[in-house]
Amino acid sequence: MSWIEEIEVDDADGRLAKIYAELIEKRGKVSNILKVHSLNPEAMSGHLGLYMTIMFGKSGLSRAEREAIAVVVSANNDCDYCVSHHAEALRRYIKDEETIAMLSSADGLETLEPRLSNIVRHAEKLTDVPGAMTESDLGELRAVGLSDRDILDLTLITAYFNFVNRIALGLGVAFTAEELAGYRDD
Repeated sequence: MSWIEEIEVDDADGRLAKIYAELIEKRGKVSNILKVHSLNPEAMSGHLGLYMTIMFGKSGLSRAEREAIAVVVSANNDCDYCVSHHAEALRRYIKDEETIAMLSSADGLETLEPRLSNIVRHAEKLTDVPGAMTESDLGELRAVGLSDRDILDLTLITAYFNFVNRIALGLGVAFTAEELAGYRDD
């Protein structure tokens, strides 16, 4: 569901059919943000590889922290598609709706517990004013226990969601209630 042509699962062949089959086997469905890549299966494959690595791979950042970054970056970019998807995923890890609402609106972030607050405020600054980043920003992250690898992962996730928000917004990718219902291995 976007503003450009997409190849549906039943109409796919070759490399695209294989990617779709793997997605359905591993995740239970094909998200619209990936389906929008269907005219370029190699881009879809690269996109998916990066996403799975930064969101599900080994990291000192928890799954909740990664999803919180996704939500805050997407909220700052006014990307309802990604806010909706990742707020839903975040509910698996954070049961407090007030915290999820703060993250989903990117408002009140300074009131969160210190580690999460510093992580998401760093992601917000990198999203909103990347040219204002300084080395001292990293000191604030180190002060709440992040290693340099964690800081790299935070930066990669922030950059990824700025990238994917622009795909969703630039191509009119929309979500359905069924799509939001969750994925395997979420």
